[in-house]
Amino acid sequence: MADKVKGSEKDKGKKAKKATAAEVPAREAEAEPAPRARLMDHYEQRVRPKLQQQFGYMNPHQVPKLAKIVLNVGMGDAPKNPKALEAAVAELSAISGQRPVVTRAKRSVANFNLRQGMAIGAAVTLRGQRMYEFLDRFITVAVPRMRDFRGLPTRSFDGRGNYSLGVKEQMIFPEVDYDKVEKIHGMDITFVTTARRDDEGQALLRELGMPFRGEAPVAIG
Repeated sequence: MADKVKGSEKDKGKKAKKATAAEVPAREAEAEPAPRARLMDHYEQRVRPKLQQQFGYMNPHQVPKLAKIVLNVGMGDAPKNPKALEAAVAELSAISGQRPVVTRAKRSVANFNLRQGMAIGAAVTLRGQRMYEFLDRFITVAVPRMRDFRGLPTRSFDGRGNYSLGVKEQMIFPEVDYDKVEKIHGMDITFVTTARRDDEGQALLRELGMPFRGEAPVAIG
């Protein structure tokens, strides 16, 4: 009799597992896919054809595009203040939507009391959907919150179509909670493109909505 009871309990357990396994695909089917970033659609529908006509590309694969965005935060006092580094990592994670990597010193520097392998900052690399979503938030929300903003400088290209700029305060990003800020710090943002020249890279970023100094902003949407 006891064996029959145990057997029935096992059967019930198997049926329950099968039921839960069947519910998982149903729940996944009910979940709606994340909407595409609007800047991604803007690039494919408007920017790419315009750049192809402007520069006379014969092959559509020659049209420059945004490859990745790199955010880098340097914390010189990280060895003495580990909490500040932890806060910077949390803020960078909230800003980018992706977990950053802690950067470490490549060599020892006696004058700065720095030893090889010490944590000195954090960095994150964005690609694809998250890259376009971050760029959209940066252009439409973060940049207008900069103090005395008069446009982004156009002299920060590296000669191969990549653009870098420095942000003085992380407070321009609305994802950062002012009450939880341990220390005000800046960050470096690098926009890596597939352009071969600076004028191509600047034209790409301008059409994506980057408000360069002395130029009228491009409407998106």
